[in-house]
Amino acid sequence: MRAIIIQSEHGLLHKLKQLNWVLVFLIIVMASVGFAALYSAAGGNLSPWASRQMVRFGIGFAAMIVIALVDIRWWFRFAWPSYFIGLGLLVIVEVMGRTGGGAERWIDLGFMQIQPSELMKIAVIMVLARYFHSASPEDMKRIFFLAPALVIMLAPVGMVLLQPNLGTALMIMINTAAMLFMAGAPIWMFLTGIAAVCGAVPVAWHFMHDYQKQRVMTFLDPESDPLGAGYHITQSKIAIGSGGISGKGFLNGSQSHLNFLPEKQTDFIYTLWVEEFGLIGGMFVLVLLALMFTYGIWMAVRIRHNFGRYLCLALIINFSLYAFINIAMVMGLIPVVGIPLPLVSYGGTSMLAVMIGFGLMMSCHLYRDSKVTRV
Repeated sequence: MRAIIIQSEHGLLHKLKQLNWVLVFLIIVMASVGFAALYSAAGGNLSPWASRQMVRFGIGFAAMIVIALVDIRWWFRFAWPSYFIGLGLLVIVEVMGRTGGGAERWIDLGFMQIQPSELMKIAVIMVLARYFHSASPEDMKRIFFLAPALVIMLAPVGMVLLQPNLGTALMIMINTAAMLFMAGAPIWMFLTGIAAVCGAVPVAWHFMHDYQKQRVMTFLDPESDPLGAGYHITQSKIAIGSGGISGKGFLNGSQSHLNFLPEKQTDFIYTLWVEEFGLIGGMFVLVLLALMFTYGIWMAVRIRHNFGRYLCLALIINFSLYAFINIAMVMGLIPVVGIPLPLVSYGGTSMLAVMIGFGLMMSCHLYRDSKVTRV
């Protein structure tokens, strides 16, 4: 018995040494940017945001390591259960969800609140990676094979739109399109999809909520209502521009500290960071994100089984979409959609979802030579 325990401990230590510590380091650095920004957002105080974010990151970090050490074949088997658990949570949101900002997106557990749509992104990626795992090139040309994949995507998208949460719904749809492309879906399918989306824009506009229409109109002409609907993006641009090359200095961001900049701890935290650290600080974050994306792609191409390769690629794309949409949003390049900057913006469920994603990526790479088969 003692020999078995020693052998098990040796195997665990060996797996820990094989973890992607470069990626772990990049994750810690990016999270530290968030801690510093949240400390500044509170006027040089750990409370209320930075201290809570540190605790959440600690919990997420532990979960990431545990998930990474679990054999990828177990996650392969857990793909469908995770999907149906996610759908169940979305149903609960509709029945007894907590309302915030006119939308029902959270489940209040008493000791914490969770946003199931964030976790559903991971579940959809997992189940699609499993579905495409054994697909042949011929399968990917058959519409009857691809139709279930679209159903897998449309079920949660429909429920998320009911909350309403257009940003998350679009993220799930883009992730699905990326996985279809990776798995070898024919180009005509994407061209048809693009044409269908373009044709559906007038219909979609009719069903959009007033605040969603206002976001689009504000994006097209933010100066039309600078003190109303265009206030957020106008103040964000002012803060970014005032940062200059080197910024105003840590804790010296006037737009954020004088409360001109709204949602400075969540959606517009990158704006706060650039105002205080300037172009240099902004580029530092962009380089970190580029390194994480590049390293994620490098991990994926080394995986020998389709499930892990698709899962790893889709997860790093999901992470990168978070970052791209948030940064483009605060710079006024796209409409405001309420997507956080991963590992930096204040938020519990988004932090947990990102850390779960990185844990799965590490598991894929750690067990990259495993034989993953359907059971």
